[in-house]
Amino acid sequence: MINTGHAPEGLRERLASVRSRVRQAAVKSGRAVDEINLIAISKTHPADSLRMAIQEGLTDLGENRVQEAESKITELGRHAARWHLVGHLQPNKARRAVKLFDLVHSLDSVSLALRLDRICAEENRAELPVLVQVDLGGEETKNGISETDLPGLVQSFADCRRLRFAGLMTLPPFFEDPENVRPYFRRLRELRDDIQKQGHFGSAGGELSMGMTHDFEVAIEEGATMLRIGTAIFGERVVEGK
Repeated sequence: MINTGHAPEGLRERLASVRSRVRQAAVKSGRAVDEINLIAISKTHPADSLRMAIQEGLTDLGENRVQEAESKITELGRHAARWHLVGHLQPNKARRAVKLFDLVHSLDSVSLALRLDRICAEENRAELPVLVQVDLGGEETKNGISETDLPGLVQSFADCRRLRFAGLMTLPPFFEDPENVRPYFRRLRELRDDIQKQGHFGSAGGELSMGMTHDFEVAIEEGATMLRIGTAIFGERVVEGK
């Protein structure tokens, strides 16, 4: 259910707080702030909230569902922001995703990679950057490719003319103590580094999409280049039926 009301109170203050925390974590880790991309995850929040976020200087917006994103992108404009698909992509939504999004974070199979590549050609899209979602927690409720199957998916990009393999993403288990998430972020970085050494990212370093509202400081310390932050920016999500 999408909230159809106005932009939430306090968005400007929450965003300023998140940016401050990102800077502090970057300094603590000896990293440059400009190598960390803040993606505002706007699932269930109305277009007014996204519009305000854009006015406050956010350039990247993330959505979990293709259908929900489509209505917001139509209202705000395809080029109003850089649009990220961060949720699971069903094969039957692949064509719409190719048309709507600048980057897909949730590629998780060879068959989906080949389908996206074919659709890009059919839609005359020269390039679609994608991240591979890696399942490091083994939770049944979450998607992603296993470490065992990851090399095969990486190799499949050699057969793709339009997809650009840009990095890795993970959605680890939730722990009350963010420190417990650190091993998952560290492992994703290790996988990225191995893939980078093999030359699969070309001259690029390979993105690491990891870290959300609860644990993004730890993610920064472990090398995150893309943070997917929703609640800390937009406030609590609207619950179905409320």
